[in-house]
Amino acid sequence: MTTSADSAPALVLILGGTSESRRLAALLTRGAAGPLRVVSSLAGRVARPVLPEGEVRIGGFGGVAGLTAYLREERVAAVVDATHPFAGVMSFHAAEAAAGAGVPLLALRRPSWRQGPGDRWYPVASLEEAAALLPSLGRRVFLTTGRTGLGAFADAAPGLWFLLRSVDPPVGPGPGECEVLLDRGPFTLEGERELLRTYGVEVLVTKDSGGEATAPKLTAAREAGIPVVVVRRPPVPEGVPVVGTPEEAVAWLGGG
Repeated sequence: MTTSADSAPALVLILGGTSESRRLAALLTRGAAGPLRVVSSLAGRVARPVLPEGEVRIGGFGGVAGLTAYLREERVAAVVDATHPFAGVMSFHAAEAAAGAGVPLLALRRPSWRQGPGDRWYPVASLEEAAALLPSLGRRVFLTTGRTGLGAFADAAPGLWFLLRSVDPPVGPGPGECEVLLDRGPFTLEGERELLRTYGVEVLVTKDSGGEATAPKLTAAREAGIPVVVVRRPPVPEGVPVVGTPEEAVAWLGGG
């Protein structure tokens, strides 16, 4: 990636919040793609985020118009959308803003999890579909879909009990019969096995977030014969190129 006309380093904006975004920021700030100014933008929804290397801004842009204005005013040379696979609204805002400002955009998405032999997976399109499916699969539910969107389970069938695990306390309405476990990955296989045993979990509900940090729960569920309801991730905006690793993002930016 070339520098601007006044010889200032080109600015790369990383829409972050994931381990992949932090790895990318580290590679770029250390010169993997040449001299660059790297700014990572975090939404600010996590109380104590793990901060990346390089410059960091926290908070929203003010919708598509605000992000478009930022790209133009800061003369951003490229944007890498390395947000969570389920941050769909932000991804579509980024696509619209980048197109409006004439800035190249790349989506960095960790690969989806793959179902293997012995897995009992039930793919669904939404949290609402997951909630509707639960009574037929089990009564003691391990819910790992994050702290938002829990209203889908607020009117769950009578007799269902939920163990909710998230980094920060849940927001909005949620299941009536519920215990909250605040924890942050990465999680170990032995720890996940013990958790399933301790709480008598009968069904696991997760989003297809991908990655290694939270994958051990899937292995533990397979070993225990526990069904897993998997919410499919939203699509990347049409026309936006996608890579699966920070190293591929570096190459896209011109580092190899």
